[in-house]
Amino acid sequence: MAGRWNLLILALYLSFVVVLSKPSCPEGFNLERQNCIDDDECAVDDYDPDYIGPCGENALCFNTNGSFYCQCADGFRSSVQTVNFSAGTSATCKDINECLEGKDLCGPNAICHNAIPHYSCVCDDGFISSTGVEGFHHGDNVTCADIDECEEEKVCGQNAACINTLGAYHCVCNAGFGLKSGKSNFSRNQEQCEDICMIDKTICGNGTCHRGASGHYCACHSGFTNYGKKGSHCTALNCNVFKDTDSLTEEFHVAHDLMMQLEKSCLELTESENPTVLNGDDMLKRLLSVIDKLLSSGALEDNRKVSAFLDIVENALKLIGPFIKPPGTTRSSTHTELELRVHEGADIPQGPVSLSSKQAQLDILLETAAGDPSNYPGFTTVYLLSYANLEDSADGFFNGMKQVNQSFQINSKVVTVAVSNSNTSHLEQPVKLTFYHLKQSNESNHACVFWDSSEEGGTWSPHGCSVVKSNSEYTVCSCNHLSSFAVLMALHDIENKFELQLITWVGLSLSLICLFICILTFSLIRSIQSPRTTIHLHLCISLFIATLIFLAGISRTENRVGCAVVAGLLHFFFLAAFCWMCLEGIQLFRMVVLVFNTNVKTLYMMAGGYGVPAVIVGISAIANSKGYGTERYCWLNLEFIWSFFGPACVIIIVNVFFFLITVWKLAQKFSSLNPDLDNLQKIKAFTITAVAQLCVLGTMWIFGCFQFEEGTITMTYLFTIFGSLQGVMLFVMHCLFSKQVRDEYRNILSRCCAPRKKTYSEFSYSQSSKAHASKSTQDTGESHM
Repeated sequence: MAGRWNLLILALYLSFVVVLSKPSCPEGFNLERQNCIDDDECAVDDYDPDYIGPCGENALCFNTNGSFYCQCADGFRSSVQTVNFSAGTSATCKDINECLEGKDLCGPNAICHNAIPHYSCVCDDGFISSTGVEGFHHGDNVTCADIDECEEEKVCGQNAACINTLGAYHCVCNAGFGLKSGKSNFSRNQEQCEDICMIDKTICGNGTCHRGASGHYCACHSGFTNYGKKGSHCTALNCNVFKDTDSLTEEFHVAHDLMMQLEKSCLELTESENPTVLNGDDMLKRLLSVIDKLLSSGALEDNRKVSAFLDIVENALKLIGPFIKPPGTTRSSTHTELELRVHEGADIPQGPVSLSSKQAQLDILLETAAGDPSNYPGFTTVYLLSYANLEDSADGFFNGMKQVNQSFQINSKVVTVAVSNSNTSHLEQPVKLTFYHLKQSNESNHACVFWDSSEEGGTWSPHGCSVVKSNSEYTVCSCNHLSSFAVLMALHDIENKFELQLITWVGLSLSLICLFICILTFSLIRSIQSPRTTIHLHLCISLFIATLIFLAGISRTENRVGCAVVAGLLHFFFLAAFCWMCLEGIQLFRMVVLVFNTNVKTLYMMAGGYGVPAVIVGISAIANSKGYGTERYCWLNLEFIWSFFGPACVIIIVNVFFFLITVWKLAQKFSSLNPDLDNLQKIKAFTITAVAQLCVLGTMWIFGCFQFEEGTITMTYLFTIFGSLQGVMLFVMHCLFSKQVRDEYRNILSRCCAPRKKTYSEFSYSQSSKAHASKSTQDTGESHM
């Protein structure tokens, strides 16, 4: 048994020795006939045609002694970014897109097409290769040249011309012909050119279309015109607006001549087949000259004339504008600034445009200015005309404002905005207007308005306009229609109006009663009559009439002429009151300085008391008649108020001068060796009364100076109280403080209350009283105080 195991182990040993003793080859080699021969891994298997080799797709295999390596085929790149790689790696070969990596690889007018594994170049449409081949590569010395399609016969058909372009061509219809599609050109017989008059029967609008050698032209019907532009749309032109000009041309013959010329040109444009072309520059110059003369003359004194003026200016600009050469013009004169933009062409202009003057700016879209495309006349015009002083004539017409109890003042220059668009009553896109303020104010109380000539003869109205932005310097307005525009500043309204009105009515009523008593006293009581009481009489008469007119007509602004008359009368009688006060100062001066003949003749006093105010009011009315009457009250407007305050201040200064000299002379006489104390005491009392009277009447108007700004309610109450109680104060000073007048009142009351027959003693007393009064008057020329 042990022998068997030994034989088995021996056999296994011998087998192992035989195996180990057999020869072996390294990797990459094969044993053939006891020799190691290189194994060609890149060899192609003839029996398996789908075999792609050890390197994978799009790769080339290169055998080496005992091994091999791989490279991507031409047009491919290794994913590991190396030229050589082994089969054991994850590298793959991807196509190279030469069209992306090689800029301008194919040259101009050619398109690069990527292929696997290469690329090809093909000429663009409309080009052909210089060698005639369809595809080529970079370096083949091949270029792409333009194909002139217009060399082909009748490529565009009839009534059209071929225009070759680089790589293409297009066809353009001959003059007088067009395309139904409305396009300007076509290609490849897509359409045919036809008679434009047959294609679009509305091309001339209100006119008849004809085809001529140079194209189509429009013969406009009566009342319509294309402004001498034969191929343009015929639009309506109203010549009647130039006929009714009597209200404006009566002042200047040159205005009449211009309106007649405009009417004649307008009629020729709408009636003649071959109208004469206007000289736009000359007509524009004449128009601005006429505007200057009308504005400088003050001929626009009412709202109806302002309306007629603005309407005619707008229509004149619309008539002249088409004859101004593009892109337009900018003009300025003494009272106007004009900027005019003109665009001509078959296509409607697009985009924003801005026009400006020193005091205003307009921002508008050109398509808004052009209007409806179906009525486009072949041109677009935009006008911005700014007036230097039209706000003076147009101020005060605010009936169209919504705020009934609010007062307004124009705080910008008035501008007229016009365009060639015939329908501007409601614009799809609003226009923006920037106005620079005439008076800077921190209050945000500005309103954008336009001149509405259809309402009450003409008034400012906010309809269709709104404030976009407003500060102390300027206001930006947005309006959905066109007209003449401005910015209004709302003036402050006095607070506590009811209390002030109550004080005014009660105080003035008391003043009227007191002034009436003073008038009766100074005119009927003979014992106190003297030159001084004559002055007091006319002072009271002036204040009485002024107060009566004030109560009756200060708020009657319905009729502008009547309101101006009321303001003029108030101006006159208040100045007369100051003049009579001045005469009293002069009379006191004469009494102190002159010893004899101290009285002033009544005729001279009348000339000074009523003549001087009449001259001042007359000159003021001639210089500025519009200064009388405001929107709310029949008084002087703020710009004209110094025609009252100026003379009043001069009179007060003169009065103060005479009072100072009078007091100085009185002081000298009191200190003299033999003073007439009785007479001097009387003059002293008269002087004190006159100075008090001047303070009472003058103080009222001092407080009145503070009524032009907000936040002066205290001054308003003081002005109202002093103003309404002037008559009461005069009655107290000249009547109640006078002992002789009180005695006369007492006598009158005693006779009225207890009538009885005179006794001898009463008769003697009365005669002695009259004799005493007569002697007093003879001695001093004045009544007792």
